[in-house]
Amino acid sequence: MDNSDIEHIEINLLLEGIRSRWGYDFTNYSYASLKRRLEHARNEAGLIRFTELLDQLMHNEGLFDKFLKSMSITVTEMFRDPAFYKTIREKLIPVLKTFPFIKIWHAGCATGEEVYSMAILLHEENFLERTRIYATDFNKQSLDIAEKGVYPVRVIESYADNYRIAGGKQNFSDYYNSGYDFIKMKDFLKERITFSYHNLVTDSVFGEMNLISCRNVLIYFDKTLQNHVLTLFSDSMRYGGFLCLGSKESLNFSSVKNIFESVDAKQRIFKKRGDTNV
Repeated sequence: MDNSDIEHIEINLLLEGIRSRWGYDFTNYSYASLKRRLEHARNEAGLIRFTELLDQLMHNEGLFDKFLKSMSITVTEMFRDPAFYKTIREKLIPVLKTFPFIKIWHAGCATGEEVYSMAILLHEENFLERTRIYATDFNKQSLDIAEKGVYPVRVIESYADNYRIAGGKQNFSDYYNSGYDFIKMKDFLKERITFSYHNLVTDSVFGEMNLISCRNVLIYFDKTLQNHVLTLFSDSMRYGGFLCLGSKESLNFSSVKNIFESVDAKQRIFKKRGDTNV
């Protein structure tokens, strides 16, 4: 047995320990991506072996919280991929407006930038008051940032550019207050958003949604876990509801592929087949 085999055994023991002790299941994450993040966490802790990291994580909740942050993917921004939001505005909003009230789930919302982007878009379409947005993530630190809605002022110029390209109808500065080196999203945007903890790997259906957005999360999962999460989304969605994935994500090879039809192939937007009556 060579060192790579031993390392693989250590990683499996580490993942099983984390699942048993803390309830977080990373066993079906893409192995290459998972290994890189585990190596980073091990090195940050000043350790040599994964078994040493396991011992630390079993007994040190503070270290586990730090470890969990390193396992989260939080690459996001306001109106990320502006063409996606332009498509939401032009193709999906007219359909959603046929309902008296809708529910939207941002799964894996990270630090919340895309959630506020959706709230801004809905506000400009005079539909925010008829919407409840659920923003969930398994990283409580990211959720805390999202709920506060406070971001560095240095990113605002790029966010404003995204907003404009996405078809924004007002000045982006209308949606935040600035002070010192930070901006804070205005409170009226938060009134329709519920931030809550949810683990896509272990938690259950989050039901009766009209739109589910989970972009650039599935790419870190293997095919088994992707299928599990896509099934969860299908079960959490009304007939005629919309599913929005990331640019490198697909329903191909999943068990729910035939349940959905494509609305916009380029933007990875799908519609659940079936009766769309309110």
